[in-house]
Amino acid sequence: MNGEDPQERPEQIRNIIGGLERYNPQAAEVLEAYLNQQCEEKFCDCNANRALLKLYQLNPDRIKDEVITNILVKAMTQFPSVQFDLSLHLLSPSHSNPGPNSASELTEAIGKLRVLNAQLEGAQYDRFWATLESDDLYADLTTDITGFEEMIRLRIAQLVSQAYREVQPSVLEGWLGLDSEEEVKKFVTETCGWKVEGGVVQIPKNAENEAKKTEIREDVTVDMFSRVIKRSWEDNNA
Repeated sequence: MNGEDPQERPEQIRNIIGGLERYNPQAAEVLEAYLNQQCEEKFCDCNANRALLKLYQLNPDRIKDEVITNILVKAMTQFPSVQFDLSLHLLSPSHSNPGPNSASELTEAIGKLRVLNAQLEGAQYDRFWATLESDDLYADLTTDITGFEEMIRLRIAQLVSQAYREVQPSVLEGWLGLDSEEEVKKFVTETCGWKVEGGVVQIPKNAENEAKKTEIREDVTVDMFSRVIKRSWEDNNA
């Protein structure tokens, strides 16, 4: 998953973000259309999306709240990474770090997305799914992102496969936000290609989850050894 420089990036977008055109206010429309493509086709180009946020920063009259939240949701799908925070830092402080008396729909939306992102970054997957279901606003914020929940589940599964060889279905049920162990077994076998044996989900060995033998080697030369003996002899005869 390359959310910084995806292979799907067209030549026109490459020219915009790689040259002076990235400062042309008219380029915002092209980048907005490209964001819509990302939302529909399940890929992410964080580099291009940050260029769009930078144009909004320079041209606040062009800001579209829905575009900002869609960029943040797409960045969130790249967890664990700094993509969400990098996008957040390009927003007005009144939106990204509002004061106690600040209140707007965009500010509220950003606050809720920050909660979701923090839970994903902290591997609090059970809490993420519970939070997502706790308020209809979350559904509104993610509705433009085709397959949002599927992408999150796949990313969680990928991260789990890097750390575990065996997991109980009941544990995965919470981590993947599924409703039953039967759904878990169907997901891990059909989507992930894992196996369920003896009631336990078996994850294939890979470079990340394979136990590695660590060898600690210390090279001691004859000269070093002789100095130790000499010092010991001197201490004993002092």
